[in-house]
Amino acid sequence: MRWTGCLAIVPIGVALASCQFVATADVQKLAAEKSATSEVFDPDKAVASIWTAKVVPYFEKKAGPLQEVLDLASKSPDEAGSRFGYRPKSGDVPWTLMVRFDGVIIAADTESRAAAVSVDTAGQGKPDAIVQIGPAIRGTAIRDALDFVSFNDFTNQIDFARFGKAFTTYENREFLGKLPRDSLIGRKVSVVGAYQPGSTGELPLVTPAEITLGPKP
Repeated sequence: MRWTGCLAIVPIGVALASCQFVATADVQKLAAEKSATSEVFDPDKAVASIWTAKVVPYFEKKAGPLQEVLDLASKSPDEAGSRFGYRPKSGDVPWTLMVRFDGVIIAADTESRAAAVSVDTAGQGKPDAIVQIGPAIRGTAIRDALDFVSFNDFTNQIDFARFGKAFTTYENREFLGKLPRDSLIGRKVSVVGAYQPGSTGELPLVTPAEITLGPKP
């Protein structure tokens, strides 16, 4: 058996009342738990560990056709969210919706760090979605779309924010940073990604979880 620490300057009766015996096995368990939780959180490692095994299959299963999601979201946001999105049950948080679409890139803004391409999915010569291609990504739509990730899983808000940014780091390293920035316009593109609805009539700003380019025209 071991003693927990007690203050020696108080009367002995008080000291004895404020102390308790703790079994050695319990002390060892508490020490192990403290050691485990004190490890430095590595958000990049955390994202890499779930991307292929969990994130991509999740998006492929839940993402809906772009126009179907847009139409339903305009009529019934909660129904669209329950079918094609996610939001935490607690707090006033908007839905994050998941979409898939094929189209043609008709414009590309690659001068900004928050680069993006405009995609025509209906063949009418006008954009139906804006797709972020980094390196800077606005928002944390990929993280916020995941129903298996909770703020309560993290020690604090800082680690949760770092986890969200780590998705951008991963995407830039694995596929966004490899896109041919000087020859995007006119290419066919397939996208699976997430967005948070904005103002009425505003094009969805999609963060891709998957993006596939066709050959240069």
